[in-house]
Amino acid sequence: MNQKQSLLTAALLGALTVMIGAFGAHALRPSLEAAGRLETFETAIKYQMYHTLTIFLIGLLQLHLPLKQLRTASLLLLLGIVVFSGSLYVLCLSGITVLGAVTPFGGVLFIAGWLYLFLAISKLPLQKQ
Repeated sequence: MNQKQSLLTAALLGALTVMIGAFGAHALRPSLEAAGRLETFETAIKYQMYHTLTIFLIGLLQLHLPLKQLRTASLLLLLGIVVFSGSLYVLCLSGITVLGAVTPFGGVLFIAGWLYLFLAISKLPLQKQ
């Protein structure tokens, strides 16, 4: 994603994360607790918010560093949110436990996004003090 796409995506994901979290905390809490899935839902929310903030920070970095690795990093983190958090949300709401097998692929996308961020930062010139 380019700089504008990263920032816009992060802004929308931030709002969506708060809405999903509030919905889970209020409307879904009794059913999540009954199914023993409250902690799973909270994990999905936390990972979504952490990576949303990271996409936002990447967008800010892109203001000064229009690197391909940053575009790739933000895209991989977005896909990680969809696969990781998305599979956990569906698991919590549907009880389809086979979706737990999909979640690690989202984790791999997160790791790849962080590694692309590492590659982008490693390309920065050394600043002399």
